[in-house]
Amino acid sequence: MTEATALRTLPQHTLFRPGDVFVLFGELFGRGYANGLINEARKAGMEIIGMTVGRRDENNQLRALNEEELAEAEANLGGKIINVPLMAGFDQDAPEGEATPTQLLAALSLKTWQDDKLDWEHIEKCRQIGVARFQAGVAQAMAQLDGMIADGRNVFFAHTMAGGIPKAKVFLAIANRVYKGRGERFLSTEALLGSDLGKLILQNFDEVTANTFQHLIAGSAKLRQHLESSGGQVRYTAYGYHGTEILINGEYQWQTYTNYTQGYAKMRLENIARAAWQNGVKATVFNCPEIRTNSSDIFVGVELPLLALLRALKREQAGAWADAQWQTCAALLQDGYALEDVLGKLDALNDGEVMRGFRDFAAWPMPNSPELAEVMIGTSESIVAMHRDAKALITDHLSSLVIEASGALMFGEAAQPAAPVLWLNHDIIARQLNQAHG
Repeated sequence: MTEATALRTLPQHTLFRPGDVFVLFGELFGRGYANGLINEARKAGMEIIGMTVGRRDENNQLRALNEEELAEAEANLGGKIINVPLMAGFDQDAPEGEATPTQLLAALSLKTWQDDKLDWEHIEKCRQIGVARFQAGVAQAMAQLDGMIADGRNVFFAHTMAGGIPKAKVFLAIANRVYKGRGERFLSTEALLGSDLGKLILQNFDEVTANTFQHLIAGSAKLRQHLESSGGQVRYTAYGYHGTEILINGEYQWQTYTNYTQGYAKMRLENIARAAWQNGVKATVFNCPEIRTNSSDIFVGVELPLLALLRALKREQAGAWADAQWQTCAALLQDGYALEDVLGKLDALNDGEVMRGFRDFAAWPMPNSPELAEVMIGTSESIVAMHRDAKALITDHLSSLVIEASGALMFGEAAQPAAPVLWLNHDIIARQLNQAHG
């Protein structure tokens, strides 16, 4: 694929109304994109139902939530949770009495991991067990859900599952070097992905980030047919990432964080939506802009494109509210620094030869490089140092705005989606925000 299909106009259609059902296919943890979509569902008066990944007991066996955990999760969601464990991935699955992939990784060392080999026949058995477990959980959850939805209701399934990094000490040390390392501490993503460890991680990313969307669509087919035959409509959305158009030198240009290791799984996710679309199922992956979340903070520099949103807010039908966002962000800087100083550092980064070389849509996701790590991590650290408080960043505030806007855009567009894969770039994000607050 060589072209990104962007959402260029604000959604004009409405579908969901009070009494319809919003299903969060994933568990809500902390700050993140799902919050924006849930807020829209709540504003529309929809009934909110969520899932859980479950928890591990003292023997590492997957279990449902206990009463206290369930009450806490439902309070956090603001709705009912179907208490069937839906832990995606296979890193902690294995035939009875045999080692899980995570246990196999415990034998790897920092000195030998690039040459250490895994038993792929055994890994495949673990993967099949994990997939079967997840599919059985989906079937059980959908059977319960069927009894909770009245005939003729519209249902919005929001897929939020992503990730899949095994909890192995050796990988945590490697990840720090891949995503945060500079100079002698730099480690290339090519070295990681060329190893058996990297290949296992990519497989698990596929299962968690992408294949769960397929299991949701297939597992809810009977429910979907039942609802559609009684006059209801069903929609599916998922969160993608495939770079974002931001303002660079006064024009919206595509750029990306590199290396986005989950990029392969995100492209698989896009293809699952395209296949569903071909079969008449309205499933749409929304490729959202970079934000800061609990899970993205390991990727130092991923937050930098957010800063360009300040300019987009002024470009896209700005008013007093957009000016107020500039003032809010300026107040987060130490005395002696202005927003133009911050944006100047962003411009220097984006205008540099290194970053220009990574604005290659067809080659995405590209491997990282020592030169990229130096300029990107260096710029990130220097901008953080300009703030009054490292825990109150401009990018935190802008992230909350992107979450708000993306939720509204996804919720509105899902009523009558234009395509199976849509990019939400800074232009439409800014336009949505200015309209909502104008």
